[in-house]
Amino acid sequence: MGGNGVLYPILGFASCVAFIYMSFGDLKLSSLPKGLSLSFVERNGSHFILDGKPLYVNGWNSYWLMAHSMDENSRGRVSVMLQAGAKMGLTVCRTWAFNDGGYEALQISPGQFDERVFQALDYVIAEASRHGIRLLLSLVNNLQAYGGKTQYVKWAWQEGIGLSSSNDSFFFDPSIRKYFKNYVLTVLTRKNTITGIEYRNDPTIFAWELINEPRCMFDPSGDTLQEWIEEMTGFIKSIDKNHLLTIGLEGFYGPKSPKSAVNPGEWASTLGSDFVRNSNITNVDFTSVHIYPDHWFHDLGFEEKQRYVSKWVRSHIEDCDKELKKPVMFTEYGLSNQNKDFQASQREQFYRTILDIIHKSAKKKGSGVGALVWQFLVEGIEEYNDDFGLVPWETPSIHKLTIQQSCRLARIQALNQQTGNLKQLCS
Repeated sequence: MGGNGVLYPILGFASCVAFIYMSFGDLKLSSLPKGLSLSFVERNGSHFILDGKPLYVNGWNSYWLMAHSMDENSRGRVSVMLQAGAKMGLTVCRTWAFNDGGYEALQISPGQFDERVFQALDYVIAEASRHGIRLLLSLVNNLQAYGGKTQYVKWAWQEGIGLSSSNDSFFFDPSIRKYFKNYVLTVLTRKNTITGIEYRNDPTIFAWELINEPRCMFDPSGDTLQEWIEEMTGFIKSIDKNHLLTIGLEGFYGPKSPKSAVNPGEWASTLGSDFVRNSNITNVDFTSVHIYPDHWFHDLGFEEKQRYVSKWVRSHIEDCDKELKKPVMFTEYGLSNQNKDFQASQREQFYRTILDIIHKSAKKKGSGVGALVWQFLVEGIEEYNDDFGLVPWETPSIHKLTIQQSCRLARIQALNQQTGNLKQLCS
C-alpha cells in the first residue's frame, strides 16, 4: 500500500492542478470557502443521524493524505483531492492517522512523536473542514505498511519486555497494550495547531477506526481479539464521547458463526475475527466490511465474482438489519487492474453492484448506510497508487457513477445547510 513520499518538480505539480482546474471548470484553489459549520454525526439504531436527520455516505479512501501534507511542495495535492471529492458530492474520506516507526513516522518510538508529522495531520483535518469533508481516521494497521502492529511488537522486543516476537502479541501483551493506549490518548487529545480544536472535539472527524483489518491468527477462536476490542473501544469512549467508533473489520465470519458458509473460503474463519461477535460490542457504533474478490478468489471469472459480491454485501446488511441493529459501512471496495481478464468497464459494473445494493437499503431505511471506494488519487502521486487506485475524472464512467450515487443518497435524506455541494451538484 504505497511508498514513502517522493518530491515532484513544482512545474509538474502546477500542471496537475491546471488539469484539474480545466476538468472542473470553477475549481479555484485561491478562493476556497473559509470553512463549513459541521455538526457531530450521531447514531440512532441502524442509522447515522446528522442534525436530527438520516445521513447516508458516499465516500472514498485516500490513505496518503498525512504523508503528502508534510511538504509545502506536495500538500497542495491534498487540497485538490479534498475539493475534488466535495465536487463529486462525496462527504467522507477514510485516511491513516498513524505512521509508526520507520521513514517520516508520526510515532518515532513509544510515546515519542514528530511534531512536523503531527502538524501535517493537523493540516489534513483543517483542509477537510474547509471543504465540508468529514474524515474516518484509522489509528493503527494490522498490516506492516506504516509500521502497524509489527512495529509495536518490535518496540517491546527491543526493550526486552515483550512476551513474544509474534505479531499477534500486539493483542495480548500488556506492555504493547499500554503503548497503544498512550498513542490513542495522544491523538485524541491533540490540539490542532491550525484550528485550535482538540481532535476529540472536532466534528470534522466523522469517526475513529480502531485498527485496519484486524486479524489474530494466534487464536482462531476469536477470544483474544474480542477481549482486545472490548478493552480498546472502552478506553477510546472514556476519552472521547463525541465521535462514532468502528473496528475496521474485513467482515469475515468466525468458525462458530452460522454464516461461516458465506465466507470466501474456509481460511476466512481461521483469522481470529468474527463480524457479528466483534461488532456486537456496546462501544462499537457501526460495523465495517471490506470487499476484495480479487484477493479472495483467484480462479473465478468476473461474473462469478460479481455474484459473490452481491451475496456478501446483502449478507452483512441482513446481519445489521436483523441482529446487530447498527449501521454497516463498506469502508473499502476495489477491483484490481491486474486480473488476467481485466477490462476497464468491469470497474463500473463492480462499483455499481455495490452502490445499487446500498441505495436500495437506504430507500428502505435499512442499515446499509454507505461505502468508501479504494482508492482515489490525483495526478502526480503515482508512488501511492496500487492496482486498485484511479484518478476518477480520468475515467468518465466512474466519475459519472460516483456523482450519481452521491445524488441518489442525497435525494433520500433531507438536504440541509451541511450539504451545499450536493445541493448544487444534484439540482
